[in-house]
Amino acid sequence: MPGTTEAARLDALRQLDLLDTPSSEAFDRITRMAAQLFRLPIAAVSLTDLDRQWFKSRIGVEHWSIPRERAPCAEVAETSAPLLIKDLQGDPCYRDSLLARSGIRFYAGAPLVTREGHGLGAMCVLGTEPRETSAAEMQALGDLAAMVMAQIELQHAFGRIDPLSGLPNRLQFIEDLGDMARDRPEPEPRLAVLVDLASPEQINQAVRVLGSDFLDARVRDVAGRLRQAMGSGRKAYHVAATQFAFLARPGTEARGYAARLAEALEGIRDGSDGRFLIGVSAGIAPFLLGETEPQDVLRTAHSAAQDARLVGQVVNIYCSTEDAAHRRRFTLLAAFAEALEQPEQLRLVFQPRVELSSGRGVGAEALLRWRHPVLGEVSPGEFMPLVEQTSMARAATARVLEQAMAQLAAWRRAGIGLRLSVNISATNLAELDFAERVSQGLLQHGLEADALELELTESAVMADAGQALTALEALAGLGISLAIDDFGTGYSSLAYLQRLPAKVVKIDRSFIQDMAEDARRRSLVAAMIGMLRGLGYRVVAEGVESAAVLDLLAGLGCEEAQGFFIGRPMSAEALDEWLRAVPERVALPA
Repeated sequence: MPGTTEAARLDALRQLDLLDTPSSEAFDRITRMAAQLFRLPIAAVSLTDLDRQWFKSRIGVEHWSIPRERAPCAEVAETSAPLLIKDLQGDPCYRDSLLARSGIRFYAGAPLVTREGHGLGAMCVLGTEPRETSAAEMQALGDLAAMVMAQIELQHAFGRIDPLSGLPNRLQFIEDLGDMARDRPEPEPRLAVLVDLASPEQINQAVRVLGSDFLDARVRDVAGRLRQAMGSGRKAYHVAATQFAFLARPGTEARGYAARLAEALEGIRDGSDGRFLIGVSAGIAPFLLGETEPQDVLRTAHSAAQDARLVGQVVNIYCSTEDAAHRRRFTLLAAFAEALEQPEQLRLVFQPRVELSSGRGVGAEALLRWRHPVLGEVSPGEFMPLVEQTSMARAATARVLEQAMAQLAAWRRAGIGLRLSVNISATNLAELDFAERVSQGLLQHGLEADALELELTESAVMADAGQALTALEALAGLGISLAIDDFGTGYSSLAYLQRLPAKVVKIDRSFIQDMAEDARRRSLVAAMIGMLRGLGYRVVAEGVESAAVLDLLAGLGCEEAQGFFIGRPMSAEALDEWLRAVPERVALPA
């Protein structure tokens, strides 16, 4: 059993978390300098463990450790003093040592000493021939030992160890993976695991209600449990505020490991504070050590953990298809931000609306289209739902409104009296100055307010009902027509809809498209039209794709319609031509 001084030394060594870690280029660089300085084939950064000398860095040595008994580096660690042995064969203490029996004749070592005075081991050089050494050389070896200690302190105290958990951080994880890869002649299949204790919403709620000390305590608790579970020879890393990462043992099979990991995480959750860890999730990322970039390992493990939370699982194995979808969404958002600054990428097209009683083209819906120089045409069904969840929704709507109003003004000058519809989102309704900006745009283009119609979905209204109602009343007060879009797919609360100052309701295409073949759907659409007209709304049917459907809608009393049968989205110039030929194109019933 080691004495008190030795126990403190070993404890200091273990706290630095150096033993059984991958070799590091930062240490190897110093080791090479030592070998070159002494012109010797062997050099090492040797750490003195309980019963072994373990090499954090080595040159000219195949093995990672030797027994501590009668190892010169152990004497350096115990005494914290330099040691020079010109010829091991002539030294009574070391002539029968493992090194001497292996053909080593010369040894020089400088101590690795912490600021508290604990000797960790030695920066040593060895040779197979006896050798004289100058005082200047020993001084240089001491300087190299100091450089090793500076590197150790740098990793531990300055940006490599998380001060809250005491675990190595994200930077150390990335460096360790790189170091591990250099020691393998061929890429090795491994599993990386990222454990995410809570979602951002849960973190915010926990801090708000229970304070940051509660969060810190939970993180420390889980860090301790992970450190204990890893045991010797493996590390857990604290890679983000509430996220930990580690590697499964080599040769681990992913699916079986996922089941065991889920059980282990349930145990951690049950043993900690369930109020916080109820949202714990983990991602497993298979990768090739030595081929996959360390940053990609973390990213894919994080992606898998977030997918686990989204589908209500504790553990999820990384799926390249799901990840590609996430990356595609991120790419589109970044590219759309650039497109807002490049007018040639974004354009408007217009889908016409007709009045069923007369066959006249009475309106059109302005639709944003995006042609990316590399991605090509991007579907609005793909990019608009993403944009509407970001701050770019304001800029996108501003762009559409400006172009729509400019086109409206051009049509007015040409004697075309269409009403133009523009879609707005929940983000727009949350803008306190939205109605004012719309009003300024109308004045700038010399337009009457009733030339513009703004379309919004029921879900957009319900996102923040109070603010939405205030914004809509302000818009209606300007004389702008408001339309409820996609009716039937949202909340469809008629009691609430009656509070909205909307004049138009557009029945969603999902009810319209197959109504000619579906009697129940026809009955449902008939009931919708009758009810909405009875409540005073003007009813528009979307998604009309056949003459039979158009005929049925006219017979049911629907007032307006739009869809591919009437006219596909088209340029302003094409819409001018369409208007001149609308009776023939639509073929309205007599």
